[in-house]
Amino acid sequence: MTLFSKHQPVLNKAIEALHARTFYAAFPEHPAPAVYGETADADGQAKFKNQLGKKFEELKQTHPQSWGGQEESPYTQEALTISYPLFSSESLIANSKKAFHTWRKVSVQDRAGILMESLERVKKRFFEIAYATMHTTGQGYMMAFQASGPHAADRALEAIAAGYEELNRFPEKVMWDKPMGKFNIQLNKEWHAVPKGISLVIGCSTFPTWNSVTGIYGSLMTGNSVIVKPHPGAILPIAIFVTEIQNVLEENHLDTTICQLAVDTFDKMITKELAEHAEIKLIDYTGNSAFGSYLEALPGKTVFTEKTGVNSVIVDSVDDADKAAANLAFSVNLYSGQMCTAPQNFYIPAEGINSPAGKISFDDFAQKFVAQINGLVDNPKAGPYVLGAIQNKKTSERVMEAEKLPGNVVLKSKRIENPQFKNARTSTPVVVEIDSNKKEVFSKELFGPIALLIKTKNTDESIALAQEMAVKHGAISCAAYTTNPSIKEKIAEEMALAATPVSFNLTGSIYMNQNAAFSDFHVTGGNPAGNASFTNPEYVTKRFTWVGHREPVK
Repeated sequence: MTLFSKHQPVLNKAIEALHARTFYAAFPEHPAPAVYGETADADGQAKFKNQLGKKFEELKQTHPQSWGGQEESPYTQEALTISYPLFSSESLIANSKKAFHTWRKVSVQDRAGILMESLERVKKRFFEIAYATMHTTGQGYMMAFQASGPHAADRALEAIAAGYEELNRFPEKVMWDKPMGKFNIQLNKEWHAVPKGISLVIGCSTFPTWNSVTGIYGSLMTGNSVIVKPHPGAILPIAIFVTEIQNVLEENHLDTTICQLAVDTFDKMITKELAEHAEIKLIDYTGNSAFGSYLEALPGKTVFTEKTGVNSVIVDSVDDADKAAANLAFSVNLYSGQMCTAPQNFYIPAEGINSPAGKISFDDFAQKFVAQINGLVDNPKAGPYVLGAIQNKKTSERVMEAEKLPGNVVLKSKRIENPQFKNARTSTPVVVEIDSNKKEVFSKELFGPIALLIKTKNTDESIALAQEMAVKHGAISCAAYTTNPSIKEKIAEEMALAATPVSFNLTGSIYMNQNAAFSDFHVTGGNPAGNASFTNPEYVTKRFTWVGHREPVK
């Protein structure tokens, strides 16, 4: 049985899900022993701990220039002291250029089979990846398992399915017959999907696999060789993915440098060297807007970016104020607001909001929101695990600086203790009340657990400001609470024009931060928060070109 035949049933389901947009998950998100094995968690943790202080020698990349690594755990605030093989940009490019000509000739079916097999191998390492993610990003255990393991694998599968679908959209060859009256013109025509070349995938520090695998697998599926450049602070999770891709390539007698890991260190970064190299044709990037805009401006590159944005919440009216406040409080607390989809600007009318219990004042809703935050962070069984840890020291500093913003501090941030990690770098949310005329304060992303309660004249101003922020500064998500159908329609329309999806009236166990593979398009590509979308057809079709040949029928 070929790898393609082995995995074709799952691939078919994934393609169906792409079209239906209904729930589909090939990789179970709950770390249940019944699914992954009784010892899977303990084995993964042991393997992670065994890697600390050692060389990561699993990659099938030979002759490194040196070894290095500067990862630090946000939970212990100690270096992981894992070292990785370091290579020059030129050697990475040379290997990738050679490997490209091997990989582009591999059939579409074989590519799909190899890539899907690599995901099956990664599945066996989800727990190891979870601990690696915890101790590089600061995510809580459950998020680290889900986001870096099954959810990332589902996003990778989505990219494979989308690429496979587009590569098979047109026939490989036809006999073209055009009637000309007394005779016909007949041509044999054939078409080739030609990959663009070497793809560079630049990872981020907070979601090192989830934000990278779509680009990696999207480029590989469409026949491009890939260089994966992880963030120096979060290497191990994606290194495991690359290792398993290389393992399957080797088993199928293919060049393992078809997919390479390009590790660098904070004191000697190679991102610009790689990005500016003439041989790099495709770039995927997640990170700050300044660097993303620089990449988008590079000539001769096809660039896919997810940058920073200002995510809004529009509060007009609610069915249940406490449930709405609880949902929003969880969204702010989740991974300490270090998600690109986390809410920041909360637009609330000065006159208050309507509810079945009567008018709720601005101050009363603010206090409900604060009470829900405190209830979560002060719960020793929930707070430390929902908040996780702060990945970057600068984020902690930004939270403290937020208390000096020109507004009323409704809730100060504090450090809470994680019972498992006494030295964990933590910051609870800071909540600041801001007047709507202080655009200079809220018209930029304040990354981290920072919530701005913006007092507006009315809901119309709330909508206008949310749209303006998205159009001018980008937005990846938006939440809205309203019981008025006409206002709901207006919010949907205005935010759609700002290329921003809206989550309406969320309560319970679904949050504006979350996006589901095969159903939600992550980033729209239509505002300054990014120019690409996980995973619409353009996300894969721009990675190759259709080239046709023809000749007369003999």
